[in-house]
Amino acid sequence: MSTAKQFTYPATHKSDQVDNYHGTLVADPYRWLENPDSEESKAWIEAENKITFGFLDEIPARNTIQQRLTKLWDYEKYGIPFKEGIAETRYFYFKNDGLQNQSVLYTLKTLNAEPKVLLDPNKLSDDGTVALSGLSISDDGKLLAYGLSTSGSDWQEWKVRDVETGKDLADHLKWIKFSGASWTIDNQGFFYSRYDEPNAKTKLEDVNYYQKLYYHQLGKPQSEDILIYHRDDEKEWGFSGGVTEDGRYLIISVSLGTDPRNLVFYKDLTEPNAKVVELINEFEADYSFIDHDDSVFYFRTDLNAPRGRVIAIDTQNPAKKGWQEIIPESEATLESVNILNNQFVADYLQDARSQIKIFDLKGSFVREVQLPGVGSAGGFNGKRHDTETFYSFTSFTTPGTIYRYDMVTGKSELFRQPKVDFSSDDYETKQVLYSSKDGTNVPMFITHKKGIKLDGNNPTYLYAYGGFNIPLTPSFSVSMLVWMEMSGVYAMPNIRGGGEYGEEWHQAGMKDKKQNVFDDFIAAAEWLVANKYTKPAKLAIAGGSNGGLLVGACMTQRPDLFGAALPAVGVMDMLRFHKFTIGWAWTSEYGSPDNAEDFKTLYAYSPLHNLKANTAYPATLITTADHDDRVVPAHSFKFAAALQAAHQGDAPVLIRIETKAGHGAGKPTTKIIEEAADKWAFLVRTLDIQV
Repeated sequence: MSTAKQFTYPATHKSDQVDNYHGTLVADPYRWLENPDSEESKAWIEAENKITFGFLDEIPARNTIQQRLTKLWDYEKYGIPFKEGIAETRYFYFKNDGLQNQSVLYTLKTLNAEPKVLLDPNKLSDDGTVALSGLSISDDGKLLAYGLSTSGSDWQEWKVRDVETGKDLADHLKWIKFSGASWTIDNQGFFYSRYDEPNAKTKLEDVNYYQKLYYHQLGKPQSEDILIYHRDDEKEWGFSGGVTEDGRYLIISVSLGTDPRNLVFYKDLTEPNAKVVELINEFEADYSFIDHDDSVFYFRTDLNAPRGRVIAIDTQNPAKKGWQEIIPESEATLESVNILNNQFVADYLQDARSQIKIFDLKGSFVREVQLPGVGSAGGFNGKRHDTETFYSFTSFTTPGTIYRYDMVTGKSELFRQPKVDFSSDDYETKQVLYSSKDGTNVPMFITHKKGIKLDGNNPTYLYAYGGFNIPLTPSFSVSMLVWMEMSGVYAMPNIRGGGEYGEEWHQAGMKDKKQNVFDDFIAAAEWLVANKYTKPAKLAIAGGSNGGLLVGACMTQRPDLFGAALPAVGVMDMLRFHKFTIGWAWTSEYGSPDNAEDFKTLYAYSPLHNLKANTAYPATLITTADHDDRVVPAHSFKFAAALQAAHQGDAPVLIRIETKAGHGAGKPTTKIIEEAADKWAFLVRTLDIQV
């Protein structure tokens, strides 16, 4: 096994920067790494990558792993079809031939017709780093508004394409972030949200405030776009505008950072100069607009129902006492609702597994959709009177498979099934319940080859997220398949902070209760060890973004429990996260270091600030991108520098810094495969896995 004694980590100078937080002095010696474009930072990045890739290059199994990943990845991947068009219907869907860096958007007039390429993002750059990041088809099916992201940035540019000719119109919109597009029913333009033009030099670090909702009319320059709604008195409010299916209303969802609670305003588009009406003007619950019947609006909400329900609000009598419950809360968590065939199609999570139920418009149960197995279903989109829809189904051992569903008969038929070079019968998945530190029962999926021995010697990959009300559900991953082929165990606990059990489960893992999330993850690791799946020397922990924070916190709290740690694009500096790009929006989840009580909580677990000198930490491979503008790379840079300074032991602690990439969305296939091969090679060496 390679040892850290072989490494001379880059000489990373320390400044004398000290900050006073509510009377507590906190040193920040690597503050200079917050500027990724300084000459000193560039030299440091180059030096760190040289060491990291030098280590990875010497692992014989790396090439074999990359070849296997590439071979398995080379299969056709289909997106869920959807259709648009009133007089003439068109279908649209994404497909990736296998190793294309970006999936291609196709269109066809009937399901049996020859598909035509509508947009191929692979032709927009030589290396696949320009990605399609959003799209919206006009109601007549003739125009495509689409967003592009470059090198993984959250910043988007939007354009418009003629569906029939495949030619772009002159329209070109900039400085868009966290926005879709929604067409007016006359097909003459669309609503979207944008920010003011940022400073060109610091646009990937500067904070994003004062989002504004605009209407863009086709053929006009962006400078003439009509400002629909903004709030100079609320710099943190974000706006999402969606036009109802009948074209009558613009529904405006108002968000405050990443808080799931929102406001709902609306504007009558049939009345010239109609004002924006504040229908729901308190941040007390989550409201997702479903559709409307005349003045009655339907919402999925968690108001007085942490696991979700459907209510109706008559805008002619909007007082709360007049609100009607249509579908009550159940034991399962109601994720989303659509109306198809004049029926509610409700997407539930039952113990982190998909469950689809259909109700009539009065809330009476009609049927449950019979899914192909235990896993995750997505889709069931379409227009109100559609009698057909499509959905995907996936599990840990089932690649994403597309089904056509008949809303009248209730029957599913296979539409597209990918062919992957493996046998799902060779693997098994189970779901267990384990007890966390405070006695809370937490579910965990465990997947591996059939017939493994529970002798404590299996290399195990423990992955979780635990935040922002986001659930983790079963899904197929070529990368995880390769891990399991190497006799690895994959464990995914549904820890608190996520959305698996509704808003109460989320709130039990946020702000001053964030330690519950780390306790749940540590308890999962202890359960795997106690039940002889693995031992600390064979156990790797991983997570990305908020999951990177999870890994950073747990490896600093229990360095003895893990053999390796893989924090990806993590939030590591909990005292300065709110000072960059959209980081301020996470204060609703984490609390703010500007608040004295929140500071105590954040400082107690902040990965950067809880590294202890002369401590043997697990083998660590930090991954980030030099221009991630969601979780800026300064988090990973500073954590890596501090970890290398504090670490004492034989295990390597390295950072892998991707170039021309961001937080992960839109990352080209080649980069995904390379990073996966590097992660598995790192674990092969550091966990002493025989390949």
